[in-house]
Amino acid sequence: MTAEEEARGGPERRRAEVAAAAERAFRLLPAAPGDLAPSGERASAPARRITADPDTVERDLMKLVLTLVELLRQLMERQALHRVDEGDLTEEEEERLGATLMLLHDRMTGLCARYGLTMEDLNLDLGPLGTLLPPPE
Repeated sequence: MTAEEEARGGPERRRAEVAAAAERAFRLLPAAPGDLAPSGERASAPARRITADPDTVERDLMKLVLTLVELLRQLMERQALHRVDEGDLTEEEEERLGATLMLLHDRMTGLCARYGLTMEDLNLDLGPLGTLLPPPE
């Protein structure tokens, strides 16, 4: 811990300051049309907004990071299948690529379990665009 952190109360206080700053920033975002109830009506479900909670910051950050990694993993898998279909790889390269992709999937599953997430949690809802990741086959 640096002398500056000690003077301010240590890393716990710093995390609380960061969480409070994030909460203030997200409060400033305008609501999306779907977040608001029609005039005169009360919303039947809570608005889907980001909440900044100091207790879940690490888990939420991991969810975002793992979502991006999963998107890239799926893109790499599709590219690998395309290369296999085209016959661009030797049999040894196909085996090595398949083993690597399976290992990456296993590690993703392990990291999700470590942070209390499922692979379905990583599929962000993009509103009218649908979900970020394709549905599991």
